[in-house]
Amino acid sequence: MLVLSSPSGAGKTTISRAMLERDDNLTMSISATTRPMRPGEEDGKDYYFVDEDKFNQMIKDGELLEHANVFENFYGTPRKPVEEALARGMDILFDIDWQGTQKIADDEIAGKDLVSVFILPPNTAELENRLRTRAQDPEEVVQQRMSKASDEMSHYREYNYVIVNDEIEASVQQVQTILATERMHIERQIGLHEFVQELRGPE
Repeated sequence: MLVLSSPSGAGKTTISRAMLERDDNLTMSISATTRPMRPGEEDGKDYYFVDEDKFNQMIKDGELLEHANVFENFYGTPRKPVEEALARGMDILFDIDWQGTQKIADDEIAGKDLVSVFILPPNTAELENRLRTRAQDPEEVVQQRMSKASDEMSHYREYNYVIVNDEIEASVQQVQTILATERMHIERQIGLHEFVQELRGPE
């Protein structure tokens, strides 16, 4: 379970898309949200877009691994698709904030299988520039996101890895290196014990 978190505009979504294009064993955890759909987004691909009543019912029924209120909209991670992907032997990529990361880390489903990466912008001027060039949020939302970025960045110590996203290709390669390294951990190599026993032969 690979988590990427960052302040809005720092690049986690761009990095996530590049990772998915390059790694066939990586699948995206699609979040549910009550926020309106943006131009170019698709229901079931970018998010599961639901109303607040449906979202509250999902919480009540235990269908979410984590959920949070962000900028007056609710976001949450549906549990069932995550469990199904893990059962198929897939690695799962999460594009969630620090609150969601903490909740998933505490969940029994994560255990030792959670690897978390925090993405930082090179500077605040670049962060604001990226938010404005998206041209999808009104000015007051841009200012809200900038004011919240400082608080979000203060949680970097809670993550396993930190990347400063100065250049997108370099950042993607760094995340790929992290994922490759974490896959090599002994406890994550399925069938390793049997393989070594076979190499050793009968005692």
